[in-house]
Amino acid sequence: MLEAPTPPSERSAGVPPAVAGTSRPRPSRWAILIATFFGIGRMRPGPGSWASAATVALWAALAYTLPASLRTPVVTGLALAVTLAGIPAATRVARTSGVKDPQFVVIDEVAGQLIALIAVPLAWKTFLAGFILFRGFDIVKPPPVRQLEALPEGAGIVLDDVAAGLYALLGMHLLLHSGLLK
Repeated sequence: MLEAPTPPSERSAGVPPAVAGTSRPRPSRWAILIATFFGIGRMRPGPGSWASAATVALWAALAYTLPASLRTPVVTGLALAVTLAGIPAATRVARTSGVKDPQFVVIDEVAGQLIALIAVPLAWKTFLAGFILFRGFDIVKPPPVRQLEALPEGAGIVLDDVAAGLYALLGMHLLLHSGLLK
């Protein structure tokens, strides 16, 4: 008897295809909460853009409550913590969904967006520029960003956005130091 081909949505490197007649285990609640950034990944259209926008808004709200001397270390620590928590959460969700990079996993956008805002002055122009730069680099994926997607499981899901965030951070600081963004 011939088996039906695996649907494209279930084909991926490192994630076994579904076996007929079996159901996938559900990911743990913590993995779903983290991977979807508390459900923002379920928003449509453009869950990644929603997650980035929410990250900018949440960081702005928090940053205004912090003394200026703590802002850079706090956003850097948050980016690191989100990255370290996001990789295992994205791995669990990808494994249980059977999709290499599920669209509703947006913790990677949170990490990358936070990186784009490191040592950036608090102003609507810098927040908007950081958002646009990060989303642009995340969508275009210049080298080596796209190549990082090939890493296994959660590392590939999260680290390409970390790299896009680093490109956006560089772009932000070039704009700031050139005086184009005051």
